[in-house]
Amino acid sequence: MESLKQEFHRNGYVILRGFFDKEVLNNIYRQAREIFSVQINRVLGIRVDIENREAFDKAMYALFERDFDAFVNTGKTVQHLISLHRLGTDPKITAQLQELGLTNPIIGVRPAMQFNSRFLSKNGSKHWKLDPHQDWRTGQGSLDSAVIWFPLVPANKELGSVQVMPGSHFKGLMEADTSGYQGGILADLNHSEFVQTELEVGDIVVFSTLLIHQSGNNTTDLIRWSVQFRYNNLDDASFIERAYPMAYIYKPEEELLTPGFPSLADIKEVFENN
Repeated sequence: MESLKQEFHRNGYVILRGFFDKEVLNNIYRQAREIFSVQINRVLGIRVDIENREAFDKAMYALFERDFDAFVNTGKTVQHLISLHRLGTDPKITAQLQELGLTNPIIGVRPAMQFNSRFLSKNGSKHWKLDPHQDWRTGQGSLDSAVIWFPLVPANKELGSVQVMPGSHFKGLMEADTSGYQGGILADLNHSEFVQTELEVGDIVVFSTLLIHQSGNNTTDLIRWSVQFRYNNLDDASFIERAYPMAYIYKPEEELLTPGFPSLADIKEVFENN
């Protein structure tokens, strides 16, 4: 009988059902919506029930249209949820990656929470629906580096769950358009080879960063909330030989984002009056 590792190496991906505790994921999803709801209230002057999914997603669209900067900044903020980062370091993940062959896993990049909908797009941007690509190009880590992708809401074909091309990691690193952040593959592909995943909350897809994959087409009026974690293998010989390259650059802005803030009065308000 084929082992999970053998299946992973052959197909370039595996789907693991019920891997995460649903309540843990529901809590992350709730916290993210609570943060967005603060800005929805500030910008739109409305208090939206975060448990009313249709109403909340519509409020997200309205925030996106009314104050794009607030939406983007809030989207960046939810990436830093402690609960999200805690999940990414769960020993269960380490053990699972080791079973799949990443003998000494290390985090490749910060966790990414994504919210995809055609209503969250400007000027024809494809950020909400990624074309065929390979994640290795943007990470350039170990050759056996892996992605863990999972939804925070049930993700079927209609919601645009991720589509994978089994065995495509054996095609090698494909030529890509590097003008955008995703590195869309330039070669003609047989799109009939893509497999549509359908996942419940708690299910995960683990795939090689060399696997060709793409976003499904979210044809609904709802947001596809999802998360991805990326990991490298410190034992990979090529990773060691290339001196552990890091393709992601993190640095602060050089100028104050809010000119004139903070004033001395702002500081005293926090430290003297509370």
